[in-house]
Amino acid sequence: MSQQFYHQTRTRVISSSLLDNSSLMFCARIRTFQRKDTQCQAFVKRVIMSRPFQIVMISTISLNAFLVVLGTDYKIRYNLFRLYEFLEVNFVAIYNAEFYMKLYVDAMSYWKNGYNLLDVMVIVIITIPYSLRKIKGKHYPYLHIADGLQSLRILKLISYSRGIRTLITAVGQTAYTVASVLTLFFILMYIFAILGFCLFGITDQGDLNNWGNLAVAFFTLFSLATVDGWTDLQQQLDNRNFALSRAFTIIFILLASFVFLSMFVGVMIIHTEDSIKKFEQELKLERHLTLMEEKQVIVKRQQEEVSRLMQTQKNVDYKSFSELVENFRKTLRHTDPMVLDDFGTSLPFIDVYLSTLDNQDATIYKLQELYYEIVHVLSQMLEDLPQKKQSYSSDKVDEK
Repeated sequence: MSQQFYHQTRTRVISSSLLDNSSLMFCARIRTFQRKDTQCQAFVKRVIMSRPFQIVMISTISLNAFLVVLGTDYKIRYNLFRLYEFLEVNFVAIYNAEFYMKLYVDAMSYWKNGYNLLDVMVIVIITIPYSLRKIKGKHYPYLHIADGLQSLRILKLISYSRGIRTLITAVGQTAYTVASVLTLFFILMYIFAILGFCLFGITDQGDLNNWGNLAVAFFTLFSLATVDGWTDLQQQLDNRNFALSRAFTIIFILLASFVFLSMFVGVMIIHTEDSIKKFEQELKLERHLTLMEEKQVIVKRQQEEVSRLMQTQKNVDYKSFSELVENFRKTLRHTDPMVLDDFGTSLPFIDVYLSTLDNQDATIYKLQELYYEIVHVLSQMLEDLPQKKQSYSSDKVDEK
């Protein structure tokens, strides 16, 4: 018996070790696997990341959503049935082509992105009506549910809109806080539902339609929390002469509507603002990286030009390097970008220099205004001077 048990445990250990070794070898092979179609992969990746491809996909999804809306009208769908069938085939082909292109670029990383999984879910939903029609027939009773799920196709726009993804991230970050607020709100509704049932639903003259059981009481409290028709509910309680009904209604509305719902909205706004700030910082970082890449390209091109000039100097007889640079300067154009590392071309210096020029312009403008005033005063003094001379001469004649 002990030998048999030892044999079983030994075989289990050996089999588990073999499985571990095979899994490790498989993972190592996947990591060290190198694709032979790197150029084609890079080309497909550039196509997917290009702006025209994104515009085509956004236009396709928007047109598909618009046709789904028009399809709710029976007359339009009946008159344009052939066009609908043709466009539907094209939409499905475009969605599948996008899926296979992204899967071809990086099959392992594709399934790690949640938005890619959302696209896969949309493709699966698209195939449900066709599968049901083939398997169950056109008169299947639940086929209209599958047709209604086709409105989820518009969710593919999320993967092409960074703003929507930022808002979804904000909602995901508020999940724990929102769950806590909703839990407190449920506890509040539970307490007031029991109170409302005991106060207004048990007595002979009670309001059984609104407070007759706990489920109906919860629904009534939800109407009070949203302040939807609360005056009618209160009027029904007043008709039955309940003394505490007004105090009960006012306290619950104050707590539920003005405290918990405001708290819920405040939490969503705070996390949304944080996500928007992070999104703006990411945009600034991307712009900075893009500028740095462009600068590196320009610097590399300048280095290549200088190395070519040095090689030309070795091959051609020039008297000096300054003569070589002079000849090269004649070939430059005003539109050629130049990246220099000296102080005169740094961005802080240019900013300070431009602000200094603005201050100089303002000072010159003020001096011009001052000069205009001086000239005006002098001109008035010159105009008054002959009059004073004439008056002085007339006074002298009178004295004589």
